[in-house]
Amino acid sequence: MTNKQVRPAIDRDHELGLLRQMLLIRRFEEKCAELYSVTKIRGFLHLYIGEEAVSVGVMGSVAPDDGVVSTYREHGHALARGIAPGAVMAEMYGRHEGCCRGRGGSMHIFDAATRFYGGNAIVGGGIPLAAGLALADRMQGRQRLTWCFFGDGAVAEGVFHESMNIASLWRLPVVFVCENNLYAMGTAIRYAQAVTDLASKGAGYAVASEAVDGMDVLAVEAAARRATEQVRGGNGPYFLECRTYRFRAHSMFDTEQYRTKDEVEEWRKRDPITFLTSRLKEHEALDDAGLASLEGSVAEEVAAAVAFAEGGSWEPVEELTRFVCSDRSNG
Repeated sequence: MTNKQVRPAIDRDHELGLLRQMLLIRRFEEKCAELYSVTKIRGFLHLYIGEEAVSVGVMGSVAPDDGVVSTYREHGHALARGIAPGAVMAEMYGRHEGCCRGRGGSMHIFDAATRFYGGNAIVGGGIPLAAGLALADRMQGRQRLTWCFFGDGAVAEGVFHESMNIASLWRLPVVFVCENNLYAMGTAIRYAQAVTDLASKGAGYAVASEAVDGMDVLAVEAAARRATEQVRGGNGPYFLECRTYRFRAHSMFDTEQYRTKDEVEEWRKRDPITFLTSRLKEHEALDDAGLASLEGSVAEEVAAAVAFAEGGSWEPVEELTRFVCSDRSNG
């Protein structure tokens, strides 16, 4: 189902916090694109620009002890979860000070301290992992949730259906969050899904489901609260479809021949950052000077993250086999 949102009254400090988080993700990603173009960041790079309202809106409902499973487009999730920008940027650089010691790179951000079970280069690969984490919590009697992010392309994968089914049968404490940006890499959803209303698929597994405007951070935040009430109440899993759009290509290697510039520009009119900025200004909760101050603060944080990464070290050669090869001498 799709919930019709009643716009809440302005909450200045809270909404300014949401705006700052989205600005941090946006400017961080823009800097990553710049650094990639000068080969400071290598490998694959999938940017989150345009989808910031989803991660920021959802993370407000994620408790410190909850688990988060992500995709290869996970930088925004990682930052919203609270992983230090410097640790994320150092990981992108492949530096030893990165959150994965430089071994994961852009697509495999992981952080045990925040229970961020990271990016996954396999489409849909994180979905059964999330079900497994939720099952472990259920068996151990731990009162926590697992939040699983994936794209619309993953809904076509068998593991999506298998995991939804088993999660429903066993009433697992997991929230499935689909970031439906309308394109599975370069394939439009209308060519991949016979039923494009993805939230309706939950009914086949008796999973409570909802579709929400993924360009509106306040709508996403409200939907995430409904999801957490449902799941924490012991009522089984929840499927949240966030209808969003990425403004940049699928990856830095993508020639983007599958959609028109006019379509992208139409979606840019619904930019989640512009939406919240306008709302705050309309309610006289933010002015141009205040926005400039926010931008300046974010710019400093991103610059500090880059400096941290630039000043990082490479993993010592003698440690290259650590975590890879077993030491048979110890039995």
